[in-house]
Parts: sequence; C-alpha cells; structure tokens
Amino acid sequence: MRARYRRPATSVACLAASMLLAGCSFAPAHVRPPQPVPQGYAASASDSSSIARVGWYDFFHEEQLRALIAAALENNRDIRIASGRVAEARASWRIQGSALYPQFDAVATGTRGRTPADLSVTGQAVTGNQIYAQLSAGWEIDFWGRLRNLNAAARAQYLATEEARRAIATDLIAQVANGYLLEREYEERVALASRTITTREDALRILRRRYEVGSGSKLEMTQAQTLLAQAQTALQALDQDREVNRNALALLVGRPVDIRPGPLGLAAAAPEVVLPPGLPSELLVNRPDIVAAEYVLRAAEANIGAARAAFFPNISLTGAFGTASSELDGLFKGGSLSWNFTPTLSLPLFNAGRLKGNLDVAKARQVIAIADYEGTVQAAFRDVSDALVRRRQLGLQIETTRTMLAALQERARLAQLRFDNGRSAYLEVLDAQRDLFDTEQALVQLRRAHLGSAVALYAALGGGFIQNPAFDINAAETGNPAQ
Repeated sequence: MRARYRRPATSVACLAASMLLAGCSFAPAHVRPPQPVPQGYAASASDSSSIARVGWYDFFHEEQLRALIAAALENNRDIRIASGRVAEARASWRIQGSALYPQFDAVATGTRGRTPADLSVTGQAVTGNQIYAQLSAGWEIDFWGRLRNLNAAARAQYLATEEARRAIATDLIAQVANGYLLEREYEERVALASRTITTREDALRILRRRYEVGSGSKLEMTQAQTLLAQAQTALQALDQDREVNRNALALLVGRPVDIRPGPLGLAAAAPEVVLPPGLPSELLVNRPDIVAAEYVLRAAEANIGAARAAFFPNISLTGAFGTASSELDGLFKGGSLSWNFTPTLSLPLFNAGRLKGNLDVAKARQVIAIADYEGTVQAAFRDVSDALVRRRQLGLQIETTRTMLAALQERARLAQLRFDNGRSAYLEVLDAQRDLFDTEQALVQLRRAHLGSAVALYAALGGGFIQNPAFDINAAETGNPAQ
C-alpha cells in the first residue's frame, strides 16, 4: 500500500504566512510613455553626453557669479518655500508608511461612579471605582496591497516635490546668471556711451568755437548738440535699466548685491564653443520637471491599486493586555489580569457607487498625469531646440555685426576727414557717428544674448545639479522614509 505524502503542518503555516505578508497589488505596471518628440534636435547632430551632466559650479567659471548663485540657493525665498514643501511631503510619506506596521499604545484610565438603587442588581446604591492599565495593539493586514500602494503614492509625491524644488533651483541659477550677464552688458554699454559722450563733447566744443569765430555754421553746431544729447539720453536709459536689473538680482539672491566692475568676461564663450545637448532621451533623466511628472504618474498608478483594493475584504487585528481593579493598590495583584483579542473582517456590500467612483477618479487622474508627462516632454524638447537655434543664429549675427562695425568705424573716420577738409557737411559725420554708436551697443547686446543662450540651453537640458542616485526614477516603488 502506497504511503500518501502529507505536507508538514509547519510548512503549510510558513507558506500561508509568506503569502499573507507578501500580499498582492492591483496597481497597473508602470510603463514610461513613449517620447512624443523626434529622436534628435534639428539644430544639432551631436550625440555626445549632454552638457547638463556638468554641475553649475563647473559650468560657470567666474567667481563673482559662483558666489551670487551660491547665495541665491541659500537665501532665495522661493527655494525656501520649495524646501518646506519637500519637508511636508516627506512627513506625509512617513505618516502614510506608518500604517503598514502594528500600532502599540499604552493606556491607563480611572473611573469613579455611582449607580442608583433602582438600577443596582442588589437594590442598593453603589459607589465604585474602575482602574485599567493596559497595552493595546492594532494591525491592518495589507493582504490586497491597499496600504502599500498608498505608501508608494506618498513616496512618489514626495520625490515629485523634491524634483520640483530642483526645477526651481535650476531656473533660479539661470535667472541669476542672466542677471549677472545683463549687469556686465550694462557696464560695457555704459562705458561705450561715456566714451562717446566725451568724444562728442569735444566735437561740440570745437564746432561751437568755429561758429563763434565765424568759420562754422550754427546748423553744424546744433547737429553736434543733437548727437551729444542722443548719447546722453542713451546713457540715462542704460543707468535706469542697470539699477532695475540690480534690484531684480537682489530679489533673486535674497540680499543686496555688490558686483565689482569688470568686462563682459564670459564673452570668451565665442560662437565656436560647443555645448553638446546630447540626445532627447537624456531629457527624461536630466530635466527635473519631466522627472517630477513621471513621479506624479507613478503616484496616480499607485492610487489606482489602492482604489481597486478597497473592493476586497479588510482584515484587521486588535487586542489589549493589561490589568483592571476597583482600587489602585489592587491593580497589579493576582487575579487582576485582563485581555481581549478582536480580529475583524469587513467586506463592502453596498455604498451607492462610492468605491467605483473613487476608482474612476484614480483612473482619470492617471490619464491626466500621462498627458501632463507627454506635454512636459514636448515643452522640454521645444526649449532645447529653441535654445540651439538662438545660439547658432546669434553666433552668426555676432560675426556679421563685427564685420559691419569695422566698416562703420572706417566710414566714421572718412566722414570726419571729409568734414575736416571741407568736402562734406557735418550731417555726414552725424549719420556715421550715430550708426557707429548704435552698432557698438548692438554688438554688446548680441554678445550678452549669445552667452545667455548658453545659459538657456544649459537650463533647458536640466543642468545645474547632477542627478542624485537616491532619487533614481527606476528605484523601487515602496520603501520607508529615512527616520
């Protein structure tokens, strides 16, 4: 007779316990939506590693600019608000994660009361005490993954908030850098305007003297006055814009700024300097707003799992162990032991569609999160493409303007010679000097704009901070916040 094999009871118990602890999850598997953008940038064929993988301290070389950025990251109020939101989201994750574990409480209560005679079983009024000291425990067994999915959603929301803070910081770095470049532009343009005013004051003095001695006309003198007034007006406008820019920088940095004089030193970043954008796929890990959008999508998927799990039975265990007595001195005497154990199984039967509505809401939010993610990717791709186009075109404009400036300088020199020799009117000098001044100012603006395009490209690629491995988008969905 063949013996029938029977699985040991301990093995069955262990298997059941492991299945109970492992549970299951009804959250949809996360699949990153396909990139709704081309596989390359129209303005660049580079497939090398993106410049965004360089930290901001290594990207910007001027010490004053580094100091301004560091101060802004420390003092800026928007950064502080974002940091507070990160702390809030992390605390919410900790609160949600605590539901996965048993809850223990120590409780001590004391009650003194009187029972009237007509309610007493003895027919006499009774006055007595009830004193309890006990340890209570409760645990919801997360067999269907509801609590784990809620914890995963809270974690994803926390990481999305962290990425949002990084996005604000990246934008802040770009704003400070652009404000610094504007300060340098205004400084150089003010110097050009001041030199032009000095030259034109000398010219006006000469023409006024010639008019006074009768060798020149009043028209020529008034034309020189007009030319001088134009330069003075331009200088006044530059001074105004410079002060406004300094106020904006002070707001970004969080304190008054004092920038030492100096040339537009970052102009060393000439048009031939290459800033590789990398491939569009790198945006998915470099751009903090894209990473944040994907975390929001993961949170929406986890909430779907939690909403589905709500349709299934809820299993919870509660109990208490302690002592009870009518007098305090008898609380720990023999026979005072008290305990209770209450397992609970609840199954939703009818709730007028509330659970189905919650599931529909979660699914709708997933659709919104997918669309938001795809829109964020498209916007990021456009930002990079625009920055590449601007950088390339501004480089060409700088070369063209430099050629034109050389021609205008020669024109102004020849016009002055013709006027000095009596072969032309001063109007020819006036036009040449005005065009030369405007082109000199325009060249400085173009150089600053070209440098600003490098900053814009760096920010559009998600530069500023190297991705923190602790916040890897591919990390496990569940986990506990560090205590």
